[in-house]
Amino acid sequence: MTSDRLVAGLDIGTGTTTALIGEVVGDLPRSPALRVLGVGQARTTGLRRGVVADIEETARAIVKAMTDAERMAGAKVAEVYVGITGEHVQTMTSKGIVAVSGAEITRADVDRVNAVARAQAIPPDRELLHAIPQEYSVDRAQGVRDPVGMVGTRLETEMYLVTVGSAPAVNLRKAVERAGCRVRELVLGPLASALCVLGEEEKELGVAIVEMGAGTTDVALFHEGKIRHVATLGYGGHNVTSDIVHGLGVTQADAERLKERAGCAYEPLVDPSEVLMLPGTPGHGERQVPRDMLAHIIHQRLDEIFSLVQREIERGGFGGRLGGGIVLTGGTALMPGVVELATEVFGAGVRVGVPADRLTGLNDAVESPRFATVVGLAHYGAARLAIGAATGGAKRLNRPAGPGVDKLATRVKTWLQDFF
Repeated sequence: MTSDRLVAGLDIGTGTTTALIGEVVGDLPRSPALRVLGVGQARTTGLRRGVVADIEETARAIVKAMTDAERMAGAKVAEVYVGITGEHVQTMTSKGIVAVSGAEITRADVDRVNAVARAQAIPPDRELLHAIPQEYSVDRAQGVRDPVGMVGTRLETEMYLVTVGSAPAVNLRKAVERAGCRVRELVLGPLASALCVLGEEEKELGVAIVEMGAGTTDVALFHEGKIRHVATLGYGGHNVTSDIVHGLGVTQADAERLKERAGCAYEPLVDPSEVLMLPGTPGHGERQVPRDMLAHIIHQRLDEIFSLVQREIERGGFGGRLGGGIVLTGGTALMPGVVELATEVFGAGVRVGVPADRLTGLNDAVESPRFATVVGLAHYGAARLAIGAATGGAKRLNRPAGPGVDKLATRVKTWLQDFF
């Protein structure tokens, strides 16, 4: 294990904070893979609907998660790739146009047109998170994916810009720094998840990744290989728990336990004769209720959340166009009946996304939809390391980069952009 190949992902969720430390293995920079070394989790109490509400409490959860991950890995890390979500996330498209400088389009021309599109004015209370090229046009011929080497005089691009609120981003960084770590980069949560649970064919056909968190539900739509739309809904697993509290008259802690141990998201799957013993409260003794009453409460709330997701898909212009279906991630995706309910609401193929590709080491510890974001963050770090290896390897050996290394670095960068 070499320290310069270590990467760490940190997923600070409304309910749980998860840290992952991995070693980038494989043939760098051509095919980076991730060896999972350590995973740590802690209950989060400092976030509200994906946004930091208490820096000290958030930092405390980060310290515990990172300490457990470092203890398991037998290594310490100073920098982390951190996921960010929330209703403050906004997107916009921006166009760039440049004149081609030579006989054919070069990588410098592409970098130039991307820089023009990226120079869109961002309000002072927001910051740019991701700038993702959608497609290029050469002399008005549209739909070009990689214009390098083509002949033309005019190069255009359309770029998808993801911005976040400056205050939520600053507070998130402060919490991480208060915990003794440095933020290497902030990455949008559902885009990180997409790195490890979506296949190339799905993204070509059109697919929605639906991240079902405790405080929010995040949606990202891919079509023709590119990210096309992202959105955050202010509803999640905590709303389901709250409904159980009010519907069954139990405490928050008991509602959470009932949801995890006996919950079912699709009411028709539950035997009407099954009964649950509810724990006693100051106002009630122990009681029995039909299990399908619990399932009805969960079913109604998740049906509403999925309907809002479907509305978001249609708002993005992709209603009926997602040939790759729906991929569910996050802790709520583990609940029995979720796939059946989602299939009914979306009228499309639905599967649960489990990180498995390009993973070795303690990979069985993260093969669950609740770890999709943190594994994706580590994969994002591995891709960044691969780019560094492609561009910086020759410099460390005191050799000129040469066209071969430049081409390899470009391929790795393109690989990263193809995810985002």
